[in-house]
Amino acid sequence: MDWAVLADFGTAIGTLVLAVATFVSTRSANRSARLAERALLEGLRPLLLPSNFTDDVQKVRFMDGRWLTVQGGRATMQVDESVVALAMSVRNVGSGIAVLHGWHIPEGPYVQPAEPEQFQRLTRDIYLSTAYVGFVQVAIRDPQSDAYRRVVDRVNADEFVLVDVLYGDAEGTQRVISRFSVSKGPAEHDASEQEFFVTVSRHWNIDQPAPRV
Repeated sequence: MDWAVLADFGTAIGTLVLAVATFVSTRSANRSARLAERALLEGLRPLLLPSNFTDDVQKVRFMDGRWLTVQGGRATMQVDESVVALAMSVRNVGSGIAVLHGWHIPEGPYVQPAEPEQFQRLTRDIYLSTAYVGFVQVAIRDPQSDAYRRVVDRVNADEFVLVDVLYGDAEGTQRVISRFSVSKGPAEHDASEQEFFVTVSRHWNIDQPAPRV
C-alpha cells in the first residue's frame, strides 16, 4: 500500500468535507442575514391610507400664509386664478415612520405613476408616525402647468382629482407611491374652500418587489 497516496487521498476527502461544511454554514448565515434584514425593513415600512372620519381636525399652513382646515377622512381644496392648495387627512398604517418626498398629478386613473425624479418635491419635511393622524399638502402655484390644468378641469367637471404621493421610511429607503383620489363633497361656508372625500386606489413599491404581479 502506498501510504503517501493514501494520505493525499485522505487530505483531499477532508478538504472536501470542510468545503461542503463551510458552504452550508455560509449559506445558512446568508439566509439568516436576509431574514434579519427583512424583519428590520418590515419594522420600518410605512403605508399611507386615508384617515378615519373620527380622526381629529387639522389645520395646515402653506408657505404663502394660507391655512386649510381638514377633517378626518377628507381633503380640503382652494382653487383660484393662480394657486391650487390641497390638504388631505391621512394615516400611516405601516409599522415605521413615513417621510413624505413629493407629489404628482397623474393624467388619469389607469396610467402608471411618474418616475420619482418627476415628482414635485415638498418644501418642508413632513413625518407621519403610526400613532397620530397626519396630512399631505399639495400647492400648485403655476397656473400654466399641466398639474394646475388637470386639477381645475376635474374640479370644474365635478370629477375626482388624482394625487400620487411619494414617500419612504425613516432611513430613506422602501419608497412607495400611493395614488389618492379626492371626490367633491358638500360646499363649506367659504365658497372657495371645498370639502372632498379621500380614497386610495393603488400602491407601487419603488425599492422593493411589487405587492402584486
